[in-house]
Amino acid sequence: MKKVLLVGESWEIFSIHQKGFDAFFTTKYDEGAKWLIEALEAGGYQVDYIPNHHAPSKVPTTLEELQKYSVIILSDVGANTLLLHPDTFERSIATPNRLKLFRDYVDQGGAFLMVGGYLSFTGIDGKAKYRHSPVEEILPVTLMEYDDRVEVPEGLYPTVVHAEHPVVQGLDATWPMLLGYNKLAPKAEADVLVSAEEDPILVVGSYGKGKTAAFASDCAPHWGSPEFVQWKQYNQFWQQLIHWLEY
Repeated sequence: MKKVLLVGESWEIFSIHQKGFDAFFTTKYDEGAKWLIEALEAGGYQVDYIPNHHAPSKVPTTLEELQKYSVIILSDVGANTLLLHPDTFERSIATPNRLKLFRDYVDQGGAFLMVGGYLSFTGIDGKAKYRHSPVEEILPVTLMEYDDRVEVPEGLYPTVVHAEHPVVQGLDATWPMLLGYNKLAPKAEADVLVSAEEDPILVVGSYGKGKTAAFASDCAPHWGSPEFVQWKQYNQFWQQLIHWLEY
């Protein structure tokens, strides 16, 4: 069984409840990975999932560990979470740069996918921080210098522009509604497979001996509408994308 590493797609909400003179606090933890995990597992993949709060300490720090996976997926997890291992951030001990390890992993034949979100690509207020990083080097897209979000509260319907490509073969020409995406610029040698007017939504390419892909929107709510995550071809899309990346 092929193994996929999925990192990110989780969050914690800290709320202040102010009632006149008094206040109290609540926290809530949630994950948005289940739709993608279920899609890949239905395709015969084993998914090792590392949510954001475990990523600093649990994402592999050696090339040998990364090479156990046929595909690595980052989804809504910022660069700082991967750069600042607890040994470095808390104890000032040098640790491997995992962004460089991802580059080496792809260069030697691995496959890499970044899925959009507020902490993907450049991200909200530029906080995802992948611009000018080794991850941007391997991606089939160039990242924006500043906040790259395109919010579309009225909804958009992406369209397939390269229907003969194996990743989108057999999928609907027009996809279910999305509510936003990260603005990306495809590199010259990359293939844009799905777009929203002038902006790419799905771009694929290669780096070294490996393959990479960028999905500019979300695999889950909130940019991924209920219509999208319940799409009858949702599983097929992700399975075809991962299959293409690993071969």
